[in-house]
Amino acid sequence: MCGKFMVCVVLAGLCALAWGTDGVTQPVEPRVAILVYHRFSETADDSMTVRMVTFESQLRVLREYGYHIVPLREVIDWLRDPNAALPQKPVVITVDDGHRSVFEKLLPIVQRDRFPVTLFIYPSAISNASYALTWEQLQTLKQTGLVDIQSHTYWHPNFKVERKQRSPADFQQFVRTQLDNSRRRLETQTGAHIDMLAWPYGIYDDELIALAAEEHYLAAFTLDARKADRHARLLALPRFLMTDAYGARAFARLLGEPDTAPRPATGNAP
Repeated sequence: MCGKFMVCVVLAGLCALAWGTDGVTQPVEPRVAILVYHRFSETADDSMTVRMVTFESQLRVLREYGYHIVPLREVIDWLRDPNAALPQKPVVITVDDGHRSVFEKLLPIVQRDRFPVTLFIYPSAISNASYALTWEQLQTLKQTGLVDIQSHTYWHPNFKVERKQRSPADFQQFVRTQLDNSRRRLETQTGAHIDMLAWPYGIYDDELIALAAEEHYLAAFTLDARKADRHARLLALPRFLMTDAYGARAFARLLGEPDTAPRPATGNAP
């Protein structure tokens, strides 16, 4: 008798959470998984490279579990506007640095499956470093209508190192220059509107956040490995760092899904 009673209590509690105590369905507030990649290749060339076979398996997991890949801009609008809405199980794909594999490997998949991507670029490398994209390639990516371009500072400094080597005033000026020059160069070369920032190495603190706000950045992104919700700080939004270790099962667990084979979903995630 006691066992049956306890089961009933648990079920009643679950129903109250889903339907509300007044019997009216209560919407579940979404949390957003923002993913960050760096490089793509057929082989795992280094710790920041994700093989294409791994990436395809991750996209398959998103499809099978019913995730919706949404533009990062829509997430920022949702965080700022209490009346804005997102689909259930939203996920965002971002890519840092501006490696040429974005054009050579990722772009064909983006065009095939038609999903949005945000690139965080440090422009000192563009059309300069052998590993990096060219300005022409960045313009082509933007022209697809699927790729947004944003800032990763001007040359990807380590702010912890720079702070130790500079006076407080010099450090603040250095940060301002990194943020301002990046925006100016990216806007001039690509025509993109730059108001989002990925912190290099995921390094941030209250001083850096204040400087980014003064430089009119609307949102900034870390490497804190958790989902974003409406309680998150706009200038310290978390992202999951993606590596080749996240095959299908590990990736599903990262997203908080059960460690079982998923059923085909009806959602429209690519």
